[in-house]
Amino acid sequence: MTGSAREFVVEADGGSRGNPGPAGYGAVVLDAATGETLVEAAEYLGVVTNNVAEYRGLLAGLRAAAELDPDATVHVRMDSKLVVEQMSGRWKIKHPDMKPLATEAARVFPPGRVTYEWIPRADNKHADRLANEAMDAGARGEQWSPSTSTAELDAATDRAASAGRTAGSRRSGDRPAAAPAGAGEAADVAAAGGDALSPDEPLPRTTTRTGAGGAAPGAAEAPAAADVRAAKVVASPGWGPPDMGAPATFVLLRHGETPLTPQKRFSGSGGSDPSLSPVGREQAERVAESLARRGTIEAIVASPLARTRETAGIVAARLNLAVTVEEGLRETDFGAWEGLTFGEVRDRHPADLDAWLASPDAEPTGGGESFAATATRIAATRDKLVAAYAGRTVLLVSHVTPIKTFLRLALGAPPESLFRMELSAASLSAVAYYADGGASVRLFNETSHLR
Repeated sequence: MTGSAREFVVEADGGSRGNPGPAGYGAVVLDAATGETLVEAAEYLGVVTNNVAEYRGLLAGLRAAAELDPDATVHVRMDSKLVVEQMSGRWKIKHPDMKPLATEAARVFPPGRVTYEWIPRADNKHADRLANEAMDAGARGEQWSPSTSTAELDAATDRAASAGRTAGSRRSGDRPAAAPAGAGEAADVAAAGGDALSPDEPLPRTTTRTGAGGAAPGAAEAPAAADVRAAKVVASPGWGPPDMGAPATFVLLRHGETPLTPQKRFSGSGGSDPSLSPVGREQAERVAESLARRGTIEAIVASPLARTRETAGIVAARLNLAVTVEEGLRETDFGAWEGLTFGEVRDRHPADLDAWLASPDAEPTGGGESFAATATRIAATRDKLVAAYAGRTVLLVSHVTPIKTFLRLALGAPPESLFRMELSAASLSAVAYYADGGASVRLFNETSHLR
């Protein structure tokens, strides 16, 4: 080779609409001196995880740079903290699907010729657009074509339109700046923020652009569109830590009504263990249909009590998933108060009730379970399930007290906050749990599927 080696910048991204789900990557090779775009690459991958798609994007970018000049030095810029830290050697690579991809990427250039930098999602729009163009093409049964790509122009336009906004605002992958609030990965997926999204936007941990067949602005929103929007809110990480891979997302479903529910009777794990009423079964059917439209649930775990197992079974049949029973998700044992109304407990056990309302350590009459004991149990169950379902979206079918406790612990709220939350039968809430131990409440007492 004559002269000095060239210097390239590789920007890469990947996304998965479902995680795992329909996925694609995008990569761009830039001249380090001029910023000129030299190569664009994108590909629809079929069904893989978000992290695998990100690694495939990195690999494609490095290979494209090597084809331009195998003696070049390369600076990789990605918004995936996981990939950057792993390829820099600071984090271990444990996932079997990522190990071979990381090994391949490390072999494209000799050691020492590639450096890595994490960048905010807002600075990675070009690669992000390419990844979404690839996913859109795959959804149409086509391959991505550079001749029809507008990623470079779109990214430049979006950067100009979003000037002045903080880098932490949602990853607006394929959305103009005027898109409705809610698009996002704060919405960690699209530019970091999160609520309402258009019908063709992706599910967990993706970014997207509206394809030619998308709904027209202002068009009436179909139920399926509302479910996709809700799924995005549940799955998107929000104003959280840098990208450390997909969080474990727990979608918390309270069981449907039992005969005791409308009577507002204490119904814990120490009572009659009632089954769902006809109303409760209808509620379960409705939530099952809603979750099927959202398309994000990858596993189902349920409390061992009859009402939760029945609710979970109805949802599982619709989603074609199995149900795992977890003892830690059972309702609090309300002791001698089981089957009684609040007023009846007040009449029969006034001192015990006052103590219970005043202290999380107080037990219901007859040796029931205190809220402090319930919190200890739920924290242990949470840790167990986060480890078992890292990076996945899981439906936990449980009860009022456990679900409120999941939310309270995620918020760092005091025990008395349990009395300040309303949780309806067959309602959905959600919490995302990150690799660094942080948590983000993404949804609370959502019941639109029942209306």
